[in-house]
This record gives sequence, C-alpha cells and structure tokens, in this order.
Amino acid sequence: MEPVTVAFQGEAGAYSEAAGLEFFHSTARTVACHTFEDVFAAVSSGQVNHGILPIENSLAGSIHRNYDLLLRNELFIVGEYHHRVNHCLLGLPGVRLEDLVQVHSHPQALAQCEASLAQLKLPGIAEADTAGSAKWLSESGNRKAGAIASRRAAQVYGLNILVENLEDNPANYTRFLIVAARPLEVALSNAENFKTSIVFSMPNRPGILFKAMSVFALRDIDLTKIESRPIAGKPWEYMFYIDFAGSDQSPACARALAHLEELTIFLRILGSYPRHQINY
Repeated sequence: MEPVTVAFQGEAGAYSEAAGLEFFHSTARTVACHTFEDVFAAVSSGQVNHGILPIENSLAGSIHRNYDLLLRNELFIVGEYHHRVNHCLLGLPGVRLEDLVQVHSHPQALAQCEASLAQLKLPGIAEADTAGSAKWLSESGNRKAGAIASRRAAQVYGLNILVENLEDNPANYTRFLIVAARPLEVALSNAENFKTSIVFSMPNRPGILFKAMSVFALRDIDLTKIESRPIAGKPWEYMFYIDFAGSDQSPACARALAHLEELTIFLRILGSYPRHQINY
C-alpha cells in the first residue's frame, strides 16, 4: 500500500500537522510547506497524495484564502476534520512561568488568549505562526520569553509546557479539509453520512439566490455552510460556496444539483466526503 503523505502549511508542530496526524491516525508522513499555495502545488504535482488545509475556526471564522485556492486549483475534497485547538504556553527547559516577561505567537493565538495573558501580566509579541514561534524560542535560547503553540510543538522543539488550555474560550475548534488529486468514491449505502461541497456563480437577477437555495429546501437537504467570495475583475459579483449534508451520488442530492445547474453560470463539485462527527 502506498504510504500516506500529507502536506501542511507552517513549521513542524503546527496545528495543521497535528490535525493531519490525528485524521490519519499518526500513520502519515507530513511535509511542511511555506504557504497554502505550496500545499496545493505539492498535491497537484504528486509530491504528496494529500494536503490538509484550515477552512474555518469556530471563533475567528472562515479562512478566505483557502476558499479562493480551492476554486483556483483542480483538487478534490476527500475528508474533513474538526481539531480542538489547545493553546499551550511553552518555555525552555528549566524556565518557570514567573521567569517570563513576554510571549510570542501568531496574532490570532494571542487574541484567543488575551484575557489569560492579561491575568498573567504577559505582553504578546506577534509572529508569523504558532509553531514558528516555538521553533524561534528553541533556537534563540531566550529564557525570558515564552511561546503559544501546540502540545506537538513542545515535543518537536524540546520545550516545556508551562500552562495548558490557555485559550479564553474552550469552544475553540478549527475545521480542516483534506484534499487530493482524485475524488473519493462514495458508496450509495453510506451516502447519508457524507457532506458535499460545491461552488457556483449566478446571473445578477432578482430572486436568483432564493431560487438557488430553494433547490435544496424543496428536497429537505440540510445546508451546513454558506460562504460568498468576490469574483476578481467583476465588481459586486460573487462566487457562492455551499456545504450540504449528503453525497452528490444520492438521488435527492443529484436532482438538486441538476436543478441548480439550470440556474447557474458556473457550477463545480469540490467533493463528497465523510462527515466528521464530533460531540462538542
């Protein structure tokens, strides 16, 4: 069997890498990429057989860049994973919490730990990413600085966890998409446990969006996510991204998509894939 290789954006120890290892049950070989564009390129070129991409966070919202890149690249969504974000305050070995005078991390991580950092009276220093902050701390040897990153980052860079669950709101999840060069084959017997993602554009006519949504409502198909993105070069025109419950192979969903195609200028199925069931 071909070994699973997964590209992710960031340094080793990133939350994306941790999510990929959890999704593939730690059997994958992970490949770090500098940008999200590099992740798509690695999958498209065959360097890896999967990529993992954050698409939305329960506190911060959607990662719009990856919506745009899904449209720009000819890859397919083959899975999703909801990763619980546990921000850890890391320090060098032997450093105590009271030794710290500042904390480095990605701006979003710092914002999600704002109240906790204020209580600890530790100012935040913004960096490019969480795992990169942990890497910098390990290499710098700065015993007055800490980093906010994942538990895996602590293991990768030989750091101690001074505080776990530093985030102000425990309901902090990031939804990741797993992409591949080929779509997933869906068995009709299991289609109800699937989700489908599509993107489409429509002519600018009164009531057209209502009509588009009605093709799902008339068939009792649950829409789980709706996102719009502007079309470059066409002011005030939009692409609409929709996730709905079910497989594109099931009869009701297939009829809804055929109906939607009659209303749209452009329609593309990004993938049908198993829903990640999680109890929050």
